[in-house]
Amino acid sequence: MKDIAKRFTQNPLLSPSNLQPSREGLEITCLLNPGAFEFDGKTWLIVRVAERPEQQDDVISFPVLTETGGIEIIEIEKHHPELDASDARVINYKGADYLTTLSHLRLVCSEDGINFYEPEGYPRLVGEGIQETFGIEDCRVTKIDGTYYLTFTSVSPTGVGVGLRTTTDWKTFEKHGLIFPAHNKDCAIFEEKVNGLFYALHRPSSVDIGGNYIWIASSPDGVHWGNHKCIATTRKDMWDSKRIGAGAAPIKTEKGWLEIYHGANAQHQYCLGALLLDLNDPSKVLARTEEPIMVPSAEYELTGFFGHVVFTNGHILDKDGDTLTLYYGAADEFVCGATFSVKEILSLLKYN
Repeated sequence: MKDIAKRFTQNPLLSPSNLQPSREGLEITCLLNPGAFEFDGKTWLIVRVAERPEQQDDVISFPVLTETGGIEIIEIEKHHPELDASDARVINYKGADYLTTLSHLRLVCSEDGINFYEPEGYPRLVGEGIQETFGIEDCRVTKIDGTYYLTFTSVSPTGVGVGLRTTTDWKTFEKHGLIFPAHNKDCAIFEEKVNGLFYALHRPSSVDIGGNYIWIASSPDGVHWGNHKCIATTRKDMWDSKRIGAGAAPIKTEKGWLEIYHGANAQHQYCLGALLLDLNDPSKVLARTEEPIMVPSAEYELTGFFGHVVFTNGHILDKDGDTLTLYYGAADEFVCGATFSVKEILSLLKYN
């Protein structure tokens, strides 16, 4: 498989030990899948921080949020006959699914795009209410007309949906609740309106009819969405045969909207590829890469909390219009960076 990513020599940029747990009794297990944006002359990441109690030999323990914002620790004997803990990320106990970690979103910034630190005076974004009791995850950031739109995965016992919060200063936030109900995730809002409408990529999921595909929707206000259409599906016996989902907001080029997306196969190996969408009608897919543009190959991508994973939902486009700095999660544990040439990605697309 072709891999055109130029990985930062400083990778991983952030590891769990680089940040402090949110509260006593928890430890940071993973840093995952940051959104990326520019603000106040700096590069910022909004990182998913996954926490749980220190694990004991004979017990699995994990935190969940209560409806009032407190934390409850659930403990289950590892050898309980009604426990399925074969997946490091999700367990099933007595017929119910639980996440093994509780995630919140945390802001870090950098003057050089490489060395990140947690600034003072900015809040951590945490799950709030009954639809976010298992936490919030994988935030994507889009700026339109001075407002930042934060789309993220809201997780609860009733399913996985897409939440929205907006801000102009990153200190105060307006909450808009779920904009896509369960089961949905991987939502990226375009960074400008098309023909007067907001557009967003999203991924409803089905285990019976259909699959884990990329859809598009439009909105008059960025909050209420309709005109849903499936635009890309998985491909049998290829690197993206099991599931696909959008990365960050599509990049506007002369040839069309360029979307970096993730795909996984039946072995749960996650790679990155690209789609090209029509400039005037983003529901039309013009081209797609046959081979991935990034494949897990570095040690920090192959081994970690969940290995063989590269997953992005954040990037920064250089002023030259070609250099794309991609921030990504590696092995569901580390935050890393890599650069791409937009022109090179476009050259690898296969047109319909």
